[in-house]
Amino acid sequence: MTDFDSISPAPADPVEAIYAQWAREMPDISTRGAQVLARIRRITLNVRQRIEAGFADFGIDSGEFDVLATLRRSGAPFTLRPTELYRSLMISSGGLTDRLDRLEKAGLVHRFKSPEDARSLLVELTPEGCARIEAAFRADMALENTLVEALSETEHQDLVRLLRKLSLSLEV
Repeated sequence: MTDFDSISPAPADPVEAIYAQWAREMPDISTRGAQVLARIRRITLNVRQRIEAGFADFGIDSGEFDVLATLRRSGAPFTLRPTELYRSLMISSGGLTDRLDRLEKAGLVHRFKSPEDARSLLVELTPEGCARIEAAFRADMALENTLVEALSETEHQDLVRLLRKLSLSLEV
């Protein structure tokens, strides 16, 4: 019996069809990991355009949203060092600089020298940036909640628990 054969009957999806073909053609190879990761990837690709369109309604892209959201959720005074930002966002310092340049030009963040260390910069959410990210976050959460409505509350909790477990197992 292959990994595919052990899956309980459920409505067919494109991933199921792909791995059914692999099970038929190369039954000796386990596709256990791909059956999970391919679905995660398809879900991400399916929702990305809708999420990006939602951010565009607020004049930002997903990378800018991430910066603004990180500053906002850090709590008042909504100020972080660039190093704290790029580590939290898991991007390069150059990638962060590009985002900060765009956000500062739009009046959503302000960069200034740290009063404690003049060699260090701080990034602060402006009042306009705070209002924009709060509105964008509300809209994004409404959209994302709609996107998972197919799951019952129990299924949602189970999926969150399982994805948390998988995510933590893959952290380096």
